[in-house]
Amino acid sequence: MKAVKTDALWNHLHWLLVLAEQGSFTRAAERLEVSKAAMSQKIKELESAAGVALVQRTTRSVRLTSAGEKLVEELRDPFARIEQSFFGVRDTAGPVRGLVRVTAPVAFARQQLVPIVGDFLRAWPQIRLQLEVTDRIVSLGSEGFDLAIRHSSALPETHVALPLCDTRTLLVASPEYLARHGAPQSPADLAQHNCLYYPRGVETPRWRFAEAAQGERVEVRIQGSFATNNSESIRDAALQGLGIAMLPDFSARDALACGALRQVLPEWRAVDAFAERLWIVRPYAAQVPRAVTTLTHWLRARFVGA
Repeated sequence: MKAVKTDALWNHLHWLLVLAEQGSFTRAAERLEVSKAAMSQKIKELESAAGVALVQRTTRSVRLTSAGEKLVEELRDPFARIEQSFFGVRDTAGPVRGLVRVTAPVAFARQQLVPIVGDFLRAWPQIRLQLEVTDRIVSLGSEGFDLAIRHSSALPETHVALPLCDTRTLLVASPEYLARHGAPQSPADLAQHNCLYYPRGVETPRWRFAEAAQGERVEVRIQGSFATNNSESIRDAALQGLGIAMLPDFSARDALACGALRQVLPEWRAVDAFAERLWIVRPYAAQVPRAVTTLTHWLRARFVGA
């Protein structure tokens, strides 16, 4: 195996840091935009130069040896400072450019974000976006994301969270369903309807409401033939006329606008269902890349007050 030259050592050490953060050769290779074979070869070269094993390999993941953990711990802060200094200098010169990695909920990304992303990329042609569409709560730091759009009221205290827009939870059904079964006149009537719902563990599904005028609160046990943890799928089931669905407004907006869905019980407000706000979340950093700041400001200009 070839020896690692001193001037190439920094590159090998950086790859080890990325491997430690990602926890697998596959994810580390994706993060560095190299092949898995190149990633594995680089670590073997570093181990040969160090004269000690740094990584324990298994079929599913990798773990650092005690020597590897010690090396990574000692390198993490110096490399972070070097990276911050370099990108800080580069970021001040010339047009805004760079890769911004974003994660966003499925329904919001597909229905609200992707349709306007072209406007942003045309306005900032030297910025590249990589979007992961998932309802999973992603670890920004360990998975290498710059921003997350989150529909949640539980936000990490170690991150910076900026409000994107307020949201409402709506009850909706197709005109065909309402024609066949009638429209409920009160929350209690929902017990007689097929309700399409977002499951919350194994507990009996319940919907809670507050009456808009008087603030009266009620809780209704509901039942239905279809439940799923994705609001787009619930919406699509409602569009098929299967029942009454509870959805965040961004999942139902287009269908309501064209009349494919109708709002049910508009005088009642659903509570304790979905969060009432979308947030832009990023890891705390003393210096934020201009591309990240530019996207953040652009998104807030498009959605705040929407």
